[in-house]
Order: sequence, then structure tokens, then C-alpha cells
Amino acid sequence: MRLCDRHGCDEPGDRPAPKAPNKPERWYFCERHAAEYNRNWNYFEGLSAEDAAEREAGERRDSGGYQNASHYGWGGPGDGSRSRDEMRALEVLEIEGDPDFEEIKSAYRRLAKANHPDVAKGAEAAVRFQAVQAAYEVLRKAEERRGALSP
Repeated sequence: MRLCDRHGCDEPGDRPAPKAPNKPERWYFCERHAAEYNRNWNYFEGLSAEDAAEREAGERRDSGGYQNASHYGWGGPGDGSRSRDEMRALEVLEIEGDPDFEEIKSAYRRLAKANHPDVAKGAEAAVRFQAVQAAYEVLRKAEERRGALSP
């Protein structure tokens, strides 16, 4: 096991960190010292303002396509309009077909009332209540992403 490269630390050094920008050499820190190192890291150190702006723009351009494509819902197999997680959430809420958000909301309210820990005693009801809440959040966030709801 490799130890943390910080002087005097005897924790495992399992988190690599670059010794200098764009260089292959690495320090190996424990979690605490890696957090300290990253807090003080300046990614744009040594670059002129123009170079830093160009690099930032390039990185935004390279990763921006994923952000722009998020509305297509490429979350995995579903019915073509919903991701796998959304389909599971619909099953938890006992909804079939392609409901609108009002149907989702009414199913959530019905199941939340029936399984609320104050109403239905027992561990099974509490677990079911949490599953219903999680399913509703998945579907609510999906509707927000599609632009159907305002956040």
C-alpha cells in the first residue's frame, strides 16, 4: 500500500494529483490532503488571460454538446419518450400508459396518503412511502427538463 505523499501522514495515498499542470508526474494523497491540495489548485496558473479564456471556451464547447442533448432523454430503454428510470417510477406509482403530469400528481398523492408513516404503521409502509416520494421526484424532474413545468 502506498502512503500519502504529505510529510508526516501515514494514511493510504490512493488519490493521485498532478505535480504540475499538463505533466504526467503525480502526487498520491489521502482523502484529507487531496481535498486540501485541490482547494488550492489553480487550473489556469501560468496562462495569460487570453489563453485561459480560450481554454475555458474550448472546454465549454467540447462538453456543451452533452448539455444541449439532455432533452432527448437518452437515459436508456423505455417506450421511446421516457427513460428506464421514468418507466420504473411509473410502475411504482401504479400508472400505465403515457400519463400527463396531473395523473402522476394524483397517483402520487393517493399513494403518499395511503402509505404515510402517520397513517399506515409499520416498516413496510415507510419503505413504500419513500419509494413513492423518490418515484415522484424522478418524474417531476423529467417534466422540468422537458420544459413542461417551471422549477
